[in-house]
Amino acid sequence: MATDEFKNFAEPKKLACHAGVAPFEHSSGSSIRGRSRVNQHARKRLKFLFHLAAMSAIRVKGELQTYYQRKVAEGKNKMSILNAVRNKLIHRICAVVKRKQKYDIFYPLSFV
Repeated sequence: MATDEFKNFAEPKKLACHAGVAPFEHSSGSSIRGRSRVNQHARKRLKFLFHLAAMSAIRVKGELQTYYQRKVAEGKNKMSILNAVRNKLIHRICAVVKRKQKYDIFYPLSFV
């Protein structure tokens, strides 16, 4: 219902924005005010589901867990890393839907 079977979203960036995962910077003219933030006017349930998926992905041994651990070691904020993992999941889901193929861990999908 939230994605209308991926008919409403031609690009993963639009779905990420709809789910409240895409970060936006606050700027006015030439000045940038603070850190980039996600939009609060999002589908909360969809964002929550992607959050649960991201939490599960970083607990399971694999590419996303190593990404998360590498960014934590670099000193990044854990919630912003988790948001990046959510965004990566959205891009992978959109690629699977567009190609109409199963996700294969050894043949990574990219949204082309």
